[in-house]
This record gives sequence, C-alpha cells and structure tokens, in this order.
Amino acid sequence: MSAAFRFSPQTFDLLGAFLDAPEEWRYGYDLSRVTGLKSGTLYPILMRLADRRWLETRWEAVGPGKPPRHMYRLTSDGLGQARQAVEARRPQALQRAAWSGAKA
Repeated sequence: MSAAFRFSPQTFDLLGAFLDAPEEWRYGYDLSRVTGLKSGTLYPILMRLADRRWLETRWEAVGPGKPPRHMYRLTSDGLGQARQAVEARRPQALQRAAWSGAKA
C-alpha cells in the first residue's frame, strides 16, 4: 500500500465487500446494501478507487425502461493493493479493540 493513500473506515468497509467476491461485478445499490454506506459517501469512494485504477468500471443494461447500472470490479492490481491495505490495517484494529476493552 502506498504511503500516500490514507483510507477511511468506510473505504475499508467497501474494500472488504469487494474482497468477499473479487471477480464479481458489483453495482452501487448492491454495495450500499452490503456496506450500509449512503450514496454521498459510497460514490466518491468508488470514484477515487477507480481513479487510482483499483477498480474497473462499465455500464450494464438492465432491461427495457430501466437506466443502465454503473458496475465496478477490482482490477488485478486493485485486488493485490486491497488485500495489502486490509491486512496492514488488521493489527491496528486488533490493538484498538484490545485497548478499548482494557479501558472498560
């Protein structure tokens, strides 16, 4: 993971959703339901990840009378970077959980 990239907890939630099924194309509403992120949070994160080339995007026709969906999937580089980012965060999350448990 590049030192220049700092991710919010919401970004880690989104990366986790992609890592659950890294080969699958996902659309915004589906990702929103899985992560609990609202569109005002979700779509800027998706755009940043796509700008960094962690995600590839495409439009998919849904059916007559329905607007196309914008689909997202991890690139091969994005998959490796996402795994590294999530793994690098895990020890920090465990330390915070242990520390907050000690305070209680």
